Amino acid sequence: MLRVAEQYVGTDTGRQRRANEDSMLARSPLFVVADGMGGAQAGEVASRLAVESFQRGLDDTADAERSLAAYARAANVSIHERSQANAEHAGMGTTLTAVYVGAEEVAIAHVGDSRAYCLRDGELLRLTDDHSLVDELIRQGKLTPEEAVEHPQRSVITRALGPEPEVEIDTRSYRARDGDVYLLCSDGLTTMVPDALLAEILLAHSRLRDAGEALIAAANEAGGRDNITVVLLRVEEVSIAAASLVDDPATLTGIPVLPANGSVEPMALAPSPARAAEDERAVSPRKPRRPSPSTLPPTRRRRLRRVIVAGVVLAVLVLIAAGVYVTAQSVYFIGTNSRGLVTLYSGFPYELPGGLRLYSKDYVSGFAASTLSAQRRKTVLDHSLRSEADAAELLRSLELEELE
Repeated sequence: MLRVAEQYVGTDTGRQRRANEDSMLARSPLFVVADGMGGAQAGEVASRLAVESFQRGLDDTADAERSLAAYARAANVSIHERSQANAEHAGMGTTLTAVYVGAEEVAIAHVGDSRAYCLRDGELLRLTDDHSLVDELIRQGKLTPEEAVEHPQRSVITRALGPEPEVEIDTRSYRARDGDVYLLCSDGLTTMVPDALLAEILLAHSRLRDAGEALIAAANEAGGRDNITVVLLRVEEVSIAAASLVDDPATLTGIPVLPANGSVEPMALAPSPARAAEDERAVSPRKPRRPSPSTLPPTRRRRLRRVIVAGVVLAVLVLIAAGVYVTAQSVYFIGTNSRGLVTLYSGFPYELPGGLRLYSKDYVSGFAASTLSAQRRKTVLDHSLRSEADAAELLRSLELEELE
């Protein structure tokens, strides 16, 4: 089965935009990128609403494609209703590319011109088709890829979440392999950096963080005409036994495990009482009893005590670690990421020796902490632990303040 072994999330306003209208979600095994559009910062609202629709995550037993499409349609309804109710948000919309890593396959839901790629065996494979005017013309043979780069209508998209009450969602699934690297990105990257250079940069960096930073830098060096968002994830294959935290439940409950050939010896019937008594008289002398700890030599008794103490200590540590892990999944705090953007984190705001972090990035907003007043920064970015609902509500109020 598959799991996400490494991930990176980064976003940048670019060199020609004043605000960042991109939003993203990286909550393994679910990853989402949305690129908003609309006047008066409405694009930020649209992309945020799209990402929020995926906050609940997917049930492991669900049909991934169907679930992703359902979340996307719910996002479309939410964005469309907001645009109809508020004149400042009229006509707003957003692209969407969502990826879910399942046990064997990667499922994708897609609308617009944000993209998903897979780097496999040194080759970069594009997994989505742009819903844009120039891509439609390329598919019809009326435009070459080279001509599309400088086409005056290259930014016109033909499908997005929000503008219409209903929207068609593209979904598909791909069989994943151990070592695959998946890239989700907004068009602020792909309009600045050609696919060949994307592949070259990914192949040149073994760490996803280094690769992601290099991709954003390349887009800015090429002009940075739009917001740039990059999400990278590497998957690895693990055995079911390694992925499980418990042993085979049949063994734990004392149910005998079947032999490799699947056959078992016939069960003997219980003997009658008379036959049992006769067998008992004919039985061979009893086997010697296992010595009790008190009869063991002193050296073996000390060794046994050490083993028992070590087992108890290990059990206590496991229980403590489990408690910390469970607690960390239910607490949140607000801080900033490496680019100064206000960010929602889950877990505790601490880092242990060896670089072990007790927190993970949950949601990256589209505005920088520098836009807040000094007093506001002091009260918001104090790393106070909050519930998910309280932290999300605070972050939402900050985003609304930015739009005023």
